[in-house]
Amino acid sequence: MKNFKFLALSIMIGSFMAFAAACGSSEEGSTNGNSGSEQQQSESGSEEKKLEGEIAIDGSSTVGPIMEAVSEEFSAEHPDVKAPIGISGTGGGFEKFTIGETDISNASRPIKEEEKKAAEENGIEYTEFKIAFDGLSVVVNKENDWVDKLSIEDLAKIWKGEPKKWSDINPDWPKEDIKYFSPGTDSGTYDYFDEVVLQGEPIVKEATLSEDDNVLVKGVANDKNAIGYFGYAYYLENKDQLKVVPIVNSKGEAIEPTNETIEKGTYEPLSRPLFIYVNNKSLKEKPQVYEYVKYTLENAAQLAEEVGYVSLPQEQYDEQLKTLESLK
Repeated sequence: MKNFKFLALSIMIGSFMAFAAACGSSEEGSTNGNSGSEQQQSESGSEEKKLEGEIAIDGSSTVGPIMEAVSEEFSAEHPDVKAPIGISGTGGGFEKFTIGETDISNASRPIKEEEKKAAEENGIEYTEFKIAFDGLSVVVNKENDWVDKLSIEDLAKIWKGEPKKWSDINPDWPKEDIKYFSPGTDSGTYDYFDEVVLQGEPIVKEATLSEDDNVLVKGVANDKNAIGYFGYAYYLENKDQLKVVPIVNSKGEAIEPTNETIEKGTYEPLSRPLFIYVNNKSLKEKPQVYEYVKYTLENAAQLAEEVGYVSLPQEQYDEQLKTLESLK
């Protein structure tokens, strides 16, 4: 009898332990299930934070190649962000930017007072960032064997007033009509040339004007008597078709645009900084815009050099990154 009671008690204890183990296993499974659910939710949350959306960018054709490189690299890391680059010219870009149509405006000159006023009237607050240096390059046809340098005074004589022959500039040069190719009036490159060379006077009426620098390249490359100007990168990209003209600087030296002469400032007065202007509201409300601008400042030095421009000193990018962080 005692043995029977002992056996029954053992069976009951064994059953209880098996039941407890089963419950523990069930609870552990439930806990693991919750962890899996939480992990899925975490991953889902991560998916929600993934960058996506569009960034509206327009403006300078000169700045365009840098920002196209930025967009290409940025989209490789963030494929759900679309950031196409418009090239309506610096002026055309500011027209859109100052009424809130774009998030970023590329510019080859600083914003003008009337553009600042338009932005203020439309409640657009913005921040300016420098991204590289450019050397406005004056080019002639490869077959031009008479021009070996030009001064700013020569350029003014060529481009102002009535159309001329080369011999009007120098009697030893050919008695052939000069053919003119210039960026359009919405271009920041045109504005810079106007400020330094034309000084507010009208450009020669017969000039072919285009916001597309490739049109200018082809025009000069296809006519022995042509002259044109545009950003340094477009010259580098097409230097096998064109002849760049050294420009006489304030020291009387004839200097050709190169990375070194542009960075050191000896290629003057045709060296200039390049900019992007960013809508502050877009920076705060659109994560993709903030990250895009951050990526630009972190990589502009390398990408600018790759497409033919000259990078800023690294400390300038670092300072601007601090400015960007303060705007977030």
